[in-house]
Amino acid sequence: MASILAVDDSASIRQAIKIALSSEGYDVAEAGDGAEGLAKAGSAAFDLIITDLNMPVMDGLTMIRQLRAKATHTGVPILFLTTESDPEIKAQAKAAGATGWLTKPFDPEQLVRIVKKVLAS
Repeated sequence: MASILAVDDSASIRQAIKIALSSEGYDVAEAGDGAEGLAKAGSAAFDLIITDLNMPVMDGLTMIRQLRAKATHTGVPILFLTTESDPEIKAQAKAAGATGWLTKPFDPEQLVRIVKKVLAS
């Protein structure tokens, strides 16, 4: 089954993501901020990355830009899961290379549906 990296500074959000996706058979690794996410993505292959936008140390946009600059991560889908809904920020995320956007709080079933759809494409 697919391997997914969940990057969020909230341990409870990471746990909710892990529970929702692990129950569907996905292997979920966790990172607490963009810098840790970048390091984990560089040391293991992931089929999908889910990240928050606003985090300490390194935000999600910066992490995406750095991942997309690496040839090994140009095709890896990246979903934002954040409380942000500003269209300008969404445009910045898309320009940085984000595949999709979900807002918090999220419905675990919706997350599973979107992950399946993204991984199938």
